[in-house]
Amino acid sequence: MAIHVEGLVAIVIFYVLILVVGIWAAWKNKKSGVAEGVDRSETIMVGGRDIGLFVGGFTMTATWVGGGYINGTAEYVYLPGYGLAWAQAPFGYALSLVLGGLFFAKPMRSRGYVTMLDPFQQLYGKRMGGLLFIPALMGEIFWSGAILSALGATLSVIIDININMSVIISALIAIFYTLVGGLYSVAYTDVVQLFCIFLGLWVSVPFALSNPAVSDITVTAVKQVYQEPWVGKVISSDSWMWIDNFCLLMLGGIPWQVYFQRVLSASSATYAQVLSFLAAFGCLVMAVPSVLIGAIGASTDWNMTTYGPKPPKEKDQSDMILPIVLQHLCPTYISFFGLGAVSAAVMSSADSSILSASSMFARNIYQLAFRQSASDREIVWVMRITIFVFGALATAMALLSGTVYGLWYLSSDLVYVIIFPQLLSVLFVKGTNTYGSVAGYIFGLVLRIGGGEPYLKLPPFIYYPGWHQQEKVHHLTNEVEYVIMQRFPFKTVSMIASFLGNVMFSYLAKYLFESGTLSPKYDFLDAVLSKHSREIMDKTTLVNNDNIILSEMAPVKPRHSITLAGTFTNKEALSDGETSPDSSNNEID
Repeated sequence: MAIHVEGLVAIVIFYVLILVVGIWAAWKNKKSGVAEGVDRSETIMVGGRDIGLFVGGFTMTATWVGGGYINGTAEYVYLPGYGLAWAQAPFGYALSLVLGGLFFAKPMRSRGYVTMLDPFQQLYGKRMGGLLFIPALMGEIFWSGAILSALGATLSVIIDININMSVIISALIAIFYTLVGGLYSVAYTDVVQLFCIFLGLWVSVPFALSNPAVSDITVTAVKQVYQEPWVGKVISSDSWMWIDNFCLLMLGGIPWQVYFQRVLSASSATYAQVLSFLAAFGCLVMAVPSVLIGAIGASTDWNMTTYGPKPPKEKDQSDMILPIVLQHLCPTYISFFGLGAVSAAVMSSADSSILSASSMFARNIYQLAFRQSASDREIVWVMRITIFVFGALATAMALLSGTVYGLWYLSSDLVYVIIFPQLLSVLFVKGTNTYGSVAGYIFGLVLRIGGGEPYLKLPPFIYYPGWHQQEKVHHLTNEVEYVIMQRFPFKTVSMIASFLGNVMFSYLAKYLFESGTLSPKYDFLDAVLSKHSREIMDKTTLVNNDNIILSEMAPVKPRHSITLAGTFTNKEALSDGETSPDSSNNEID
């Protein structure tokens, strides 16, 4: 198959448009926050906290509406034995945004944090912040690598260009405008990208539906024609697995820096909540064309198309059903609209993840853990370097690793199992401390890894109730593979165990030290008795003394006074009466 020149031209035009918008957004907002005295590094991370309703709604929706979202939704609707019943992402992520808006957006935004890791370092210290940075970073980098890999495969399917070249060019463009404009460029390009996704997919759907090879999707929804009905069903033996996966999407979709970066960029806590609700609605709307394309794929007689006699599922190409439908069921010029949609979806996710990872590293690892006296200019350069490094790392993974999606599945599980219960504890449970945080981290990690990961061929060492051995036959090589499947909702159980471990060990440590059962010299993490030690003050941690305010910590190290006094405080007057960070630490709102 020859390279489609028209497709290349369409992609070039689209990429130039995205690049121009990204650079324009950076130029338009280059002075943002300067008049108010806001650091340039903070402006890059949270956009000066002045993202408007229109741009904010689009960029918050783009939190989850990316290449994996639209491709994955179509794939599950198409897959025999799964169908719409197992396409959980649209409702799962929509609910995660609703819950995030109801319970998490207000306390995070009203306390003036800059990244998701700020409250952890504030209460648990820099060591624990570094540990929690690991799964958060893994999630962002592996996600970026996975969607860049999917983009390369999509471009190769439709216009037959080199996968490596398409991945590198796409990544370079996303890295460049993120490097130049930070959150502003990411937010403004999200508007263009989501518009392209919506337009590109909806333009393609009518042409695909009218193709002679496609049967009536209302019939194939409930009756078997070319494969099982695409509505799908959940059998009783898989019900707990279904619930486990849904909880992972719904609750595990909250503790991501890509989400909180948008929350913290809002002009107020109430505004952050409104944006979350708008994005939840946007997620559902953006999923509709993907669902229809998956249904079209399940309703097609592929023998009547240029694809060939075997359907995609028999060629292990179910994950590419969306670009396959665009290429073989739509006119050529229409498929290029759809290709622009896929490219837009991927870039809207990749740029956000790269910026999120670099923000957490520059602020929580470099500045707060190692270089508290670092200047704003220094932090900006660290961000720029890490944007490039993390972008290059994600690109390398997309090019070199065949299990990027498996790595992302595992890392997203770790975000759910480890970071979510820690976030619950640090925001809503008064009295948790570093000892409990470490215990919860270990419990969650061991219980999740112990369940294994079939995608990575990681065998389990904990066999939960209801496990079974499943035989998988490769369609092309006929190789037989035996995989252990865990039907028990062990991910959710691991998350609950992590949360309970945090709370119980926190109160146990508090009791043992404060009752004198353990000597103060064993409080080596300075988490119970040494509340106001030099080490604690250096990392701007408040534990339980509500009378101590951040400005009183300045005499510890005078050269840190300006930096530390403003590290975790809200720099602007809040109009909706939220609690200030020093008046109520870790109490239920």
